[in-house]
Amino acid sequence: MIKIGIIGGTGYTAGELIRLMIHHPKIDIQNIVSKSHPGKLIHLVHQDLLGEMKNKKFSCDLNKKIDVVFLCSGHDQSKKELNNISENIKVIDLSQDFRMEIKSVFNNRNFIYGLPELQKEKIKKSNNIANPGCFATAILLGILPLIKNQLLKKDIHISAITGSTGSGRKLSDTNHFSLRNNNISVYKIFQHQHLQEIEQTIHKVQKNFYSKIYFVPYRGNFSRGIITTLYTHSFFSLEKNQEIYKEYYKNHPFVKISDINIDIKQVINTNKCILHLLKEENQLIVISIIDNLIKGASGQAIQNMNLMFDLDETCGLKLKSVRF
Repeated sequence: MIKIGIIGGTGYTAGELIRLMIHHPKIDIQNIVSKSHPGKLIHLVHQDLLGEMKNKKFSCDLNKKIDVVFLCSGHDQSKKELNNISENIKVIDLSQDFRMEIKSVFNNRNFIYGLPELQKEKIKKSNNIANPGCFATAILLGILPLIKNQLLKKDIHISAITGSTGSGRKLSDTNHFSLRNNNISVYKIFQHQHLQEIEQTIHKVQKNFYSKIYFVPYRGNFSRGIITTLYTHSFFSLEKNQEIYKEYYKNHPFVKISDINIDIKQVINTNKCILHLLKEENQLIVISIIDNLIKGASGQAIQNMNLMFDLDETCGLKLKSVRF
């Protein structure tokens, strides 16, 4: 069994990690650290875990006899935690701290960008993973077949809407029910932090891409899920593009190509990304949907762990969507 530790155990991503891990056949959760709720019963914070955790409590400190730790403490906190973690323990970081290559080395740890559909073999050989951002995951999965085939030639225009859980558990003006309910708003136009990892990936894979990426993110009036619509110039027919996408993802079990229109509920509670392609005049349109808390965070982290420990990458992640 793989011995697991979690640091930052009270947030949404940690809650989803625990929920998925308790049914994973190869995982033994050793302890879950919370600096804000040490000694408190886990199910009193994550109330959906009532009856699942056998009265387990949050710990003050990490068990040193573990194989891998998931860092869920939030952005700019991971370095502080790593100072107290043995180099023998593998690390999967769910913050943005190590996603950029310029910041990917810390205390002799070299973090690999953990998008399995991009660099599965590197992940298998790595001891340290920087889990991608949720928007970045949805967008990159929508364009990976293009950049892998050197087919991006013009600007990319992207709009995407995310649920309120994307803002984290702490209450703020932008995720307060009174604001989010029956409402929609735009934020960080052309400046969202996930653009950096998107641009880094594109330029690494397709070095001759010199055009612009225009990304407009929206706050949605629902709790979870991301739907992304992007379009860019394409010389190929719709049928040829579909062929390119299906060929690229044929060995990636969580990415599916749909021939009919898609909606967010198809992926909620799953580690799937579903793509739908359209062609209007000379523009290829790609719709991409994921669950921001699973494929965009905790599920992808477990997928990366499976690869790191030479398990089937779908282990513990064969989930059906909550459609109705």
